[in-house]
Amino acid sequence: MIGPRRLSGWWHRLDVTVRDLPLGLLILAGSFLPALHGNGTRVGDLPTRPFDALTALALGLECLPLALRRRWPALCLALVSLGFAVDQVRAYHSVAGVALPLALLSTGAHLGRHRRAAALLFSAAYVPLAVVLHRLGSGGETASEFVTFYLALVLAWGAGAWLRSTRAAEAEHRRRVAEDTRTAERARIARELHDVVTHHVTAMVVQAEAARYLTAAPDRLDQTLTAVTDTGRLAIADLRHLLDLLNPDHGTGTGTDGGVRAPSAGRLLTLVEQTRRAGQPVEFAEEGMPARSSGSADLVAYRVVQEALTNALKYAHGSRTSVRVRHGAKEITVEVGTDGSGSAAVPVGGSGRGLAGLRERVDVLGGEFSAEHAPGGGFVVRARIPAGNPS
Repeated sequence: MIGPRRLSGWWHRLDVTVRDLPLGLLILAGSFLPALHGNGTRVGDLPTRPFDALTALALGLECLPLALRRRWPALCLALVSLGFAVDQVRAYHSVAGVALPLALLSTGAHLGRHRRAAALLFSAAYVPLAVVLHRLGSGGETASEFVTFYLALVLAWGAGAWLRSTRAAEAEHRRRVAEDTRTAERARIARELHDVVTHHVTAMVVQAEAARYLTAAPDRLDQTLTAVTDTGRLAIADLRHLLDLLNPDHGTGTGTDGGVRAPSAGRLLTLVEQTRRAGQPVEFAEEGMPARSSGSADLVAYRVVQEALTNALKYAHGSRTSVRVRHGAKEITVEVGTDGSGSAAVPVGGSGRGLAGLRERVDVLGGEFSAEHAPGGGFVVRARIPAGNPS
């Protein structure tokens, strides 16, 4: 047995003219019902005539073109209008007359080009029809009644035009949302690459520069080169993880990683040790235990420490640096301070790309972020990050 979803999918795969044809056939069939004869649209005061040999042609011309109402709306309107004119002049007054407002509605909704010309041609064609019907009738139909019927047809066109503008506005809204989403995703990826690459490469450059002056001390040279190697491996691991996050199968159960890896306290300690091996004296202190449902707060805290240590390596290399992280029940606070003369070059206040990205991340979670010069000539980065936000 074919299920409703499969049947719906099969139906929507059919050509649009095939899907629109049943409507015309239904109206055509209803027009031949004896009980409905003479109960259709009546323009003018001609008495209703019985069906004759021309009836099938007139009603078919009036109903069957509705199959074209979305594929070729202008042709549909022209054929339906011609059939409607024959219907009214022959005074069949069948229910097939409802095809005309349907054709106008569809033309207003689906006609993409020459809309004004189509409206003018239809209006111009209505005038001789009204004159003919008035002359064939007894004169009881006044001009105001013809105008009223014309305004009803204009209303059908206007309803279609409104539907068209509504669909266009929705499509534009979806396009803008998609573009904003892509822009935000590119910015997020750029921040992640900046955080990962800048820190590891900076550490490797500093370690490699130090190795140049250790040729006379093989043991220290070996330690420095080992530190460069370890830093490179960490960079590769972080980049691989970032690429896993970009995998379309990530988080669907088919990828290699089922969720976002939130750096733990052990990862923070590894980060501090890596910075120490690059020649930066770092004091690390941690209070409390990370909450199980901290959401994105752990990752943001890790990035704050990472960026601050990167700036310390770049602008205050060799100066004493302190890292303090406190895990609370509802928030994580981070403070990274550096002493030294080189700190004046640090882009405090969020003017640097890394610090600006951190400020944005913390703001998204509803926290507070600051990066400023310390009174002793160094700099200090502080962040208060609410925990439990899964974004």
